[in-house]
Amino acid sequence: MGLDKTRSPSERAETPLTAAIMAGRWIRTAARDDASGRTWEANPDARGRSALAAPEPGSLYAGAAGIVLFFLELAAATGHEAYLADAAAGARRLAATWREQADLTLHHGLTGTVVALTEAGWALGDEELESAARAAAEHVVRAARPFGGGPGWTGDPAQRGDGGIVLGLLRAATALGVPRYEEVAVAAGERIAGLAVPGHRFGDCPDLPVDAVTPGFLAGTAGTAFLLARLYGVTGDRGFLEAANRGAGFVREVSDVTDRCALVPHHVPQGRGLHYLGFCSGSAGVARTFQELYRVTGDPGHLDWVRRLAGGIIRSGVPERRTPGFWNVACQCCGSAGLLELFVGLWAESGDATYLAYARKLAHHLIGAATDHDGRGFRWYQAYRRLRPGEVSADTGYMVGAAGIGTALLHLDAALQGGEARRVILLPDNPFPAIPAPATHLRDHEDGNRP
Repeated sequence: MGLDKTRSPSERAETPLTAAIMAGRWIRTAARDDASGRTWEANPDARGRSALAAPEPGSLYAGAAGIVLFFLELAAATGHEAYLADAAAGARRLAATWREQADLTLHHGLTGTVVALTEAGWALGDEELESAARAAAEHVVRAARPFGGGPGWTGDPAQRGDGGIVLGLLRAATALGVPRYEEVAVAAGERIAGLAVPGHRFGDCPDLPVDAVTPGFLAGTAGTAFLLARLYGVTGDRGFLEAANRGAGFVREVSDVTDRCALVPHHVPQGRGLHYLGFCSGSAGVARTFQELYRVTGDPGHLDWVRRLAGGIIRSGVPERRTPGFWNVACQCCGSAGLLELFVGLWAESGDATYLAYARKLAHHLIGAATDHDGRGFRWYQAYRRLRPGEVSADTGYMVGAAGIGTALLHLDAALQGGEARRVILLPDNPFPAIPAPATHLRDHEDGNRP
């Protein structure tokens, strides 16, 4: 909930675009420059400490890589060159320091830096940034080591581990024009596909019982099934599809289904009644899995599950109502911004006005929850960890703070532009259209412009 006492949410007149600009203003106050370029403090505000216990200055999740992507999008939305300069300064430092990153994963490590450098190099027309992206990707490829059944990096098949690295390498293979990255990604995926239930792991998440299994997206079965569906779409190898279906089948089996809605337990067997709604462990992430399966197979049964999961979110009463799985949290990882990304994507895919209306509702809530008590720009105070509600912080990063919230608002703004909708930057784990406007909407606009 916002801490700005000067105005009530109903008095806020900001649009998604102006709110994102205000988020950028606050993130700029966290900028720190050195000879290599620019980074940003995770939490420059005296009201609380960073959401993450350990700093990740270069990561996509909470550091410079994610903030670079935000400023690239803010520049595209506003046409202001100053935001490109912000992105360029951050990208230069990533290019100079990527060798310092020991973590190789997508959200928390070097693979995320490859994504950011690739996008920055393309947007800025900077070949040096693209060269750095290739060098970093080569390092990731060379760091693969043998596991039973094929190569890998962490041994964890989930998206927080090897699964995310595979998704990043698939993106890099296409964006940087290096087919070998795809070859390594596919080989690592074959090892993951060989697991009985891909992504099914016991007791390796903090604060969970040792025999718990997580069916969610970032650290669980659903995210691994998404990866395998993506690999099926890339290769046409039905072994990947069969493995993806095994993972998706487990998620369906443990979910709570009522009428036309579905909710996914945070963990089983102990947490069957705890239903997260966000990206990392809840409905917003799991819906991506079934959307990807529908995208690569056309099976309407998968689309039905996308709709059930979306329906469960809407019926829950959030964002106005807080539930055990949707607490005081606004970020992309487990809060309102992650839901906003989902519903903008659902509208772009389907053209269903219900989804766009709910996305507007989420955005209105997010804007109302922003704080600007000192005139330095928008930030969002939240309790990032559900089990520690007293730890409230306002962060700058993509998955945990203002950069990601601002990005979600920019994606809604792009959707609201109708036939003029612009390309947005989606992470490799997002299955929705990169131009957030339904094809029928664009066709109608084009027809209206014909003489």
